[in-house]
Amino acid sequence: MTRTDRRSAVQRRLFASAAAVALLAGCAGAGTSVDAPRAPQEARQLDPAYEDWFDGGRVIEMDSIAWDRVKNARRARESGDTQRALSILTSMADDEYPIAYYELGKMYERGEGVPQDVSRAADLYGEALRRPSPIQEQASFKLGRMFRDGQGVPENDPLAYRLLRQAVAKGAGPDARAELAAMLAAGEGVEPKPKEAADLYRAAATAGNAEALRALAVAHGPGGWLREDPQRSGDYARHYAQALEKQARQGDTDAMVKLARLYSEDGLLPADPQRSRRWLAAAAEAGDADAMGEAGEALLARGERQRGLELLQRAAEAGDVESMTHLGKAYLGGDGGPARPQQAERWLTRAAEQGDANAAVTLGRAYVEGRALPRNTARGVALLEQGAAQGDALALAALGDIYLDGEGVPANPTKAVSYLQRGHEAGSDYATAQLGEALLHGKGTAADPQRAETLLAQAARAGQGSAALELGTAYLEGEALPRQPRRAAQLLRQAAQAGNVTAKTKLGAAYLDGTIPGGSPSRGVALLEEAATAGDDYAMVVLGRAYRKGTGVETDLARAEYWLNKAKAAGHPSAQDALARTYFARADGGSIGEIRKAAEMGHAGSMADLGRAYLAGQGVERSPQQAERWLKKASAEGHAGAAATLGRMYLEGKGVARDPQTGVDFLKTAVARGHAGARGDLGEVLLTGNGVPAEPERGAALLQQAADAGSTSARLILGEAYLTGKGALPQDREKARAILTAAAEAGEPYAAQLLGESYLEGRGLEQDPEQARKWLTRAAEAGQASAMNELGRALLRGENGIPQDTARGAELLRAAAEQGHAGAQTTLGREYLRGRYVEENRPKAVEYFFSAAKQGHPSARLALAKAYLQANGLPRANQEQALLWLSQVMESDSRIALQTLRDLLADTQTAEAAAASESR
Repeated sequence: MTRTDRRSAVQRRLFASAAAVALLAGCAGAGTSVDAPRAPQEARQLDPAYEDWFDGGRVIEMDSIAWDRVKNARRARESGDTQRALSILTSMADDEYPIAYYELGKMYERGEGVPQDVSRAADLYGEALRRPSPIQEQASFKLGRMFRDGQGVPENDPLAYRLLRQAVAKGAGPDARAELAAMLAAGEGVEPKPKEAADLYRAAATAGNAEALRALAVAHGPGGWLREDPQRSGDYARHYAQALEKQARQGDTDAMVKLARLYSEDGLLPADPQRSRRWLAAAAEAGDADAMGEAGEALLARGERQRGLELLQRAAEAGDVESMTHLGKAYLGGDGGPARPQQAERWLTRAAEQGDANAAVTLGRAYVEGRALPRNTARGVALLEQGAAQGDALALAALGDIYLDGEGVPANPTKAVSYLQRGHEAGSDYATAQLGEALLHGKGTAADPQRAETLLAQAARAGQGSAALELGTAYLEGEALPRQPRRAAQLLRQAAQAGNVTAKTKLGAAYLDGTIPGGSPSRGVALLEEAATAGDDYAMVVLGRAYRKGTGVETDLARAEYWLNKAKAAGHPSAQDALARTYFARADGGSIGEIRKAAEMGHAGSMADLGRAYLAGQGVERSPQQAERWLKKASAEGHAGAAATLGRMYLEGKGVARDPQTGVDFLKTAVARGHAGARGDLGEVLLTGNGVPAEPERGAALLQQAADAGSTSARLILGEAYLTGKGALPQDREKARAILTAAAEAGEPYAAQLLGESYLEGRGLEQDPEQARKWLTRAAEAGQASAMNELGRALLRGENGIPQDTARGAELLRAAAEQGHAGAQTTLGREYLRGRYVEENRPKAVEYFFSAAKQGHPSARLALAKAYLQANGLPRANQEQALLWLSQVMESDSRIALQTLRDLLADTQTAEAAAASESR
């Protein structure tokens, strides 16, 4: 196992131990946490291929001749005659001696007389276990470690645990006990069992395993998996140091390096820089290439760059491949020092040529990214492929990234996903994050949001900021995954705290617009300013808009202009439009120079805004001609809103000669550009054919699209059309009912009014007094005067199946009359004259008739006219005579005529005549 392999295995185990802390209650006897994910069970079903490794049975003893052959093979190997050893052992393996498989496995694992082949070694150890033999404990131990570390076989913690458990049960030594203890402590392949792990570690330490002492020191230290006990932790660490010193004095360079780490700043014992440096120097002076490499790496990590590079150089020149790799990485500038590209390329190439996957991947990425070395994508990809062939997780992840985005190679999402899947299986958290993103969006594979969620969550827990950002964004948007604002906030905070600028922008924007409940706008602004200062152009745009609108901050148009100008300079596509809106907001007292400046620069949004300003006379003198000019310029630039505004102008003749066909053409253009409001306008025109040939089916389809996009007016027009059969659209009661009910339940009062009127009168829908009262009440409570009038009249008189309630009816009619509803005023006029349902009050009646007549209400005018004629010598004046007289008097000056009628009716005689007229 190489230094890098050992470290990655140790790091993996430490990570697993840290994860196990969440499963333990802080003492040796604690159980698992309710919220923690459960580890694989010990009772997990065993793959049938491995069953005969554990099926027990009587151990078959070898005779003395067989043992002599094994001894001869061992002597031959020790003397350097590996071919003789191979010959003896191969012959014995043909006779299926387990010990022969085991001895051959050791030769392949170490590369003694054969090319090193760890996979072949694992196969041989497996063969050694198929029959019970004296070698069972050693073979179980070796194979268990291989399955635990993924050495020559896929990682399989449950199987590794079974093998190590068998090795210890058969009497394996302290190393096997320590290995099994590590799995029990971390919950690898079995539920965490801290007490049993501690017992095994103590037994291993007593039997001379120094690393067991270290494990116990960590376990009792801060955040360890046993009860924290500084005194006990220190004792174990000191005993560990004593054991290492004994080994170091015997020339063990690995022990020297471990001692140096033990006394370093983050070591288990109090920091002792002098002692740490002394042991590093001793390891280097011992001349062992591996030790020099270890010492060089440690010195680099301590910041002693020059001395570290010297030791790595010596180790590399002595043939230590890992030192070549670390030296190359340092010369790329990976340790923060100055880059030396030629030296980096030289050493990484040498290491890669000797099969070091780490070197191949490092060099490959440098070529692909053009980092320190000239970009050479083809060479970089070839090196990454070399690393991928060796199962290197980082190489697989990098290739997945390259083929997903098409970095210097033709994009191939399917191939990318294959690499990312392999990288994920090999343990790359980055590959897991990228694979999750691909599955979330369906890039290179069918979208699978559930699996994507699992993978992204896994990568986020492992510290992948990109995964936290992607999953947080998905939860925030609620499209690919169900919306979870609080979880989104947690993930985006995690990514932002890790320095992800995009996460800061998204989180800041969400705090500002209230997407995240309980978010602080001031914190949102702070995050956005951090991101904007770091160069995020979208953060600049969001800040600019916030300062313009006063969202989360005081309105500050100068500050808005500052950030939007920076965003524009950075090339953000929305910046110019947002800047134009800021200029528009700054227009004051008729001055619109800022937005005119943007419009004259060719900005379509500003042209449209300027055109609308001229149309409404907002900030400039109203000018339909200028409005038409600027709106047409904006439409020519592709602005959908400008085309929609022009369409309405031509349809209504607003500032231009009415031209329905031109209006329809502009609306069609706006619809083609995706303008939602134009769909409703065009649908209404085509439904009725107002000045253009009617297309009812297309009109209904457009109105439906607009309604689906959230247009209330489109929904109401469509519902009313189906209710009445308007515009050649066939009447469809069920569709009308469904559309109007949905709108009314969503809070649209006019929809409630239409439903109520239809149910009240049986017009379009079957008469239903209960439904009529329900919907008219809802519309009336929302302030709809017409609904108040309809319901008030029905309640006052007890009409259309509505139970009579004169007090509530009169109250509703008066509320509608106060809003200026002429029908309600006329009804009240009549009732106050008659005195049937309300107390007679002729002056009030006259005032209500007069108010309604002023609005042109024909019944009110007719009532006044009849009263006038009857009070002035025509006591039997009928409706025809009243209408004739009314039309004549109104031809002159209707305002004066109405006032005259009001004055005449103010006297008692006339009022009595009017009352007599209304009573007949």
